[in-house]
Amino acid sequence: MLIVIWLINTLTLLIVDRLLPGFDFSSFYSALITALLLGLVNAIIRPILLFLTLPINLLTLGLFTFVINALMLLLVASIVKGFSIDSFATAFWAAVILWLISFTTNALLHTGDR
Repeated sequence: MLIVIWLINTLTLLIVDRLLPGFDFSSFYSALITALLLGLVNAIIRPILLFLTLPINLLTLGLFTFVINALMLLLVASIVKGFSIDSFATAFWAAVILWLISFTTNALLHTGDR
C-alpha cells in the first residue's frame, strides 16, 4: 500500500509540474525521489513547525498551513537534484494545488469506508 501511495504522490507532483511554470522536474526519477523525501519531511519536520506556529495558524484559521507546506516544498527542492522551484509564490500555489488534489483523491478513495 505504501508503494501505491508513493506512486500517487509522484503522479500528483508531476501534475503540478504540468500546471505551474517554475515548478520543474528533470526526470520521473527525480519526481519519485521528491515524493519520497517530501513524505519524510512532512512526517518529521512539518508537525514540529505546525506546533511552533500554532498561534498564527489559529489566527489565520489554518491558512498559514499553506505557508508551512510551501516551505516544506522549498526545503525538498533545495535537497533533490533535478527538482526546482523558482519562487516562494510558485511553492505556495503548488502547495494549494497539491492540497486540492490530495483532498479530492482522499474523498474519492474513502467514500466506501463510511
